[in-house]
Amino acid sequence: MINFSNIRAWKFKELFKNSHHSFKRSYVFKHVPSPLITHAYKSISKWKNYKLTPLLSLDKLSKNLRLNNIFYKDESKRFHLKSFKALGGAYAVDRIAEGKKNIVISSATAGNHGRSVAWGAKRLNLKCKIFVSQYVSQTRVREIEKFGAEVIRVKGNYENSLEECKRLSKKNNWQIVQDVSTKNYKYIPQLTMAGYSIMIKEISKQTNHYITHIFVQAGVGGLAAGVVAGVAKYFKRIPKIIVVEPERADCVLQSVKANKLKKIRIKKESIMGGMSCNEMSLVPWQILKKTSNYCVSVADSNVAKTIAMLKDRKLSKGSIIGGECATPGIIALIGLTNNLKAKKSLNLSENSNILVIGCEGNADVKLYKQLLSKGRK
Repeated sequence: MINFSNIRAWKFKELFKNSHHSFKRSYVFKHVPSPLITHAYKSISKWKNYKLTPLLSLDKLSKNLRLNNIFYKDESKRFHLKSFKALGGAYAVDRIAEGKKNIVISSATAGNHGRSVAWGAKRLNLKCKIFVSQYVSQTRVREIEKFGAEVIRVKGNYENSLEECKRLSKKNNWQIVQDVSTKNYKYIPQLTMAGYSIMIKEISKQTNHYITHIFVQAGVGGLAAGVVAGVAKYFKRIPKIIVVEPERADCVLQSVKANKLKKIRIKKESIMGGMSCNEMSLVPWQILKKTSNYCVSVADSNVAKTIAMLKDRKLSKGSIIGGECATPGIIALIGLTNNLKAKKSLNLSENSNILVIGCEGNADVKLYKQLLSKGRK
């Protein structure tokens, strides 16, 4: 049984302070242009079934950690896709298609991005091909197939699925909608990040409290960069940005530490599958190398416990469905407040208003049930 005495032992793996931090709104807009952010909100807010996702209070946890507020942005309620990714891939498809009916959309995914792209294609009656690695669960594949996309499984990891997607898309003249940016592929990832910024637009309307710290998870960095773009656009005051990653896939932390893009070797995939990435996307790197205050890595060991604590009202008055990738911000926050030196460095106090991004619900129902059961033991 989990109670608050147990979380006193929780730790983070590594904390790195970014000595190159310099948050300038104009710099952020150079990489995700302000008009794109404006257009994303205007467009998506008109979609059928659009509504603000809840901003919940983890009031039991904030009381225990002696922090003023811990806000949890609950993306499990985003359209019917149970993930923040609904804001990105589908919006990029919308912009790329612009009335064309004969194009085929393609993408590689670890799960949620592919669902968003497939849903975006279905909204516009377009054909869609989604590439997944051998590690993507059958449950996630079925969720993508529900939107009429053809799912192509590729041997190897995410990178292998992306390479195969690029190869076949070039051969067949399919339109790739990928959330990973490279030197010659920036516009579509910028669109997805502009879509993600909507969360911050909503939060700016949902609370009068000034957010002092944002704990945002990173895989290739798109969510974190999208959140930063939203902060630059919609927040009057700039909070501390803390990027959280699995210890086995800490490509942002290692890149910030080296002050250059670093590709890491993943020896064992993290249970936080959507964040198990070995290399940052280029545009997020350009943004986060300047705008992140800290990078922190966490172990997989407390993921199941956090899922159970969210569900069983240990952290808040209401029950919350948060998937594996919704947990790292909470895990990092608990670990950092347990460490007096880290707590002081981040200036975490009874005046702090923390934002964590509950980026997904039970997007993989089977895995969620397994982790929930494990976390309750």
